[in-house]
Amino acid sequence: MLRTRSGDEVYLLPSHRGWALVDVETSGLNASRDRVLSVAAIAVDRNGQTEAEYSSFFNPGCDPGPVHIHGLTPERLRGAPTFDSAVVQLHELLSGRTLVAHNANFDHGFLVGEAKRAGVTLPITHRLCTVTLTRRLQLDVPNAQLATLARHWQIPQRDAHNAVDDVRVLLEVFRRSLDLANNLGLQVPVVACGSTTRAYPDNVTRVPCPWTDPGRFDAGVGLVQGTKVVITGSTSLPRLELARRLTDAGLDVMNGVSGKTGLLIANTGLPDSRKLRVARDKGIPIVDEATAMRLVERVVPGTPKSVPVIEVLPQTASSRPSKQPVALPWSGRRVLVLGGDHTEAAAIRSRLTTLGATPAINFTAGVTHVLVLDGGHSDPRIRKAHDRQLPILESHHLETLAGDTPIGEPESAVATAAATRAQTPRNLTPGAVMDVPSDVTEFTVNVAWADTAAPIEVDVVAFELDRDHKVLSDDEFVFYNQPASPDGAVRLCIDGDREQGIAVDLPAVDVEIDRIMVGASIETATFGDVGALSVTVDSSELTFATAVLDAATTERSMIIAEIYRRNDVWRIRALGQGYDDSLAEFAVRHGVEVDD
Repeated sequence: MLRTRSGDEVYLLPSHRGWALVDVETSGLNASRDRVLSVAAIAVDRNGQTEAEYSSFFNPGCDPGPVHIHGLTPERLRGAPTFDSAVVQLHELLSGRTLVAHNANFDHGFLVGEAKRAGVTLPITHRLCTVTLTRRLQLDVPNAQLATLARHWQIPQRDAHNAVDDVRVLLEVFRRSLDLANNLGLQVPVVACGSTTRAYPDNVTRVPCPWTDPGRFDAGVGLVQGTKVVITGSTSLPRLELARRLTDAGLDVMNGVSGKTGLLIANTGLPDSRKLRVARDKGIPIVDEATAMRLVERVVPGTPKSVPVIEVLPQTASSRPSKQPVALPWSGRRVLVLGGDHTEAAAIRSRLTTLGATPAINFTAGVTHVLVLDGGHSDPRIRKAHDRQLPILESHHLETLAGDTPIGEPESAVATAAATRAQTPRNLTPGAVMDVPSDVTEFTVNVAWADTAAPIEVDVVAFELDRDHKVLSDDEFVFYNQPASPDGAVRLCIDGDREQGIAVDLPAVDVEIDRIMVGASIETATFGDVGALSVTVDSSELTFATAVLDAATTERSMIIAEIYRRNDVWRIRALGQGYDDSLAEFAVRHGVEVDD
């Protein structure tokens, strides 16, 4: 049975007609700015049988962007209709169906954006991301790219980045993945779009400032380059244009007021706002727009930022450069623990990790062994494990394991597992540190949790912190209502009902940021109710680190991992440190100003 994030049984919804598989090609990556160039869609019923198809190119009225990727030149698009011509067909195809796409948040966002420009609303109430579905299944693939999945499922891919061919391949990938999920008893990651698609304010995009922060504005000195400036309320110039002029003058324009704000620009007569109240409480100077523009005309030269001073600490076990991990007897194996109470199961998973195994939190295609504790034999997944001919272990078997063949595993499997150990992701225990691979500049910290009878909503968040381990301003707090940091280096990825991720772009991290903290929070339950969290650190090509964190019991918030610089090398540390904080208290702990 399929369930949405809110617990709705999708197959029992009266309007559920099946699935609508969609692929869009676009002129860029920003749905509020860039345009859809082509759409291909296939409607299938509940049994996966095709009911309708649609495809079209569109003339976006702008540069088509990365032609080298999608091949849609201005000449090919000349004479094509505009997106509003597709509204009637797409409305019928999508109505009552769950949207399915590869990176569904992306395709959904662009469809919503184009529909809004056309003055209509498309009937998309639920969506499913096949990237998230692939991760939930834990297929034996190095990454979740569509081309990789096509090879895995032996589906011919004729014309990558052509929407018509991509949606054809997507349909076959989805059919096979859905069959496997049903066989494993896994719920598929359907999400209600209303709970994860939100409207965000038109914030100023923060541009990295090359000047050091001189502190508060001093009228006797003048406005110095590098001063952190915030705009509030209505302005004569459009806000984005005003921000651009301030940035061009060398000022650091931010969206949120903090103790480090040097100047607030607010025209007289504005209604009281939070930014004004915070500025008054903190004694931050306030000037109107006209005064600010006069100050900009004679801005005082600032001090250029130098290469940040990196503290060199003595070599310790946690700070010395990472060595190639030693191959352990159970490397490459994924073990699902069934039964037992929270404390016993957590201890067993910790022991498995020391043997090199990766603990699993759900019964997936990647599970190689099942370990049964008290009460575990009544779990219905035992039957599925027998059907898949997986070895069934008990806790006493762990005491006999060393470098020998794991209990119940054929000798022939040992050589296969040994051959894959070189590609096995580094399994991080709480507190363990590893260097981010030197050839990886972008990656995602994905956090997943187990299926539960009553779905529990977990919010994954991130903080960009300075050397005092505090945010520079409220803008550096990334959460469901502020899904990206000002420098664009940290973004929230909401993929599924039991998985969320934080995407990190290391070259975009501002020089003032010392570390990125990834955390999670629960409002209506505890992490003891959720159980173990599965963490993977994924580049576009492969997963290079994993962790299972399940030490929390009564806590409602948790620091999952931190990403930080050490001797010009980016490192990642798994933590699993829990607090009894609510999300607001968790944010305040990291320097965010929260309204009462």
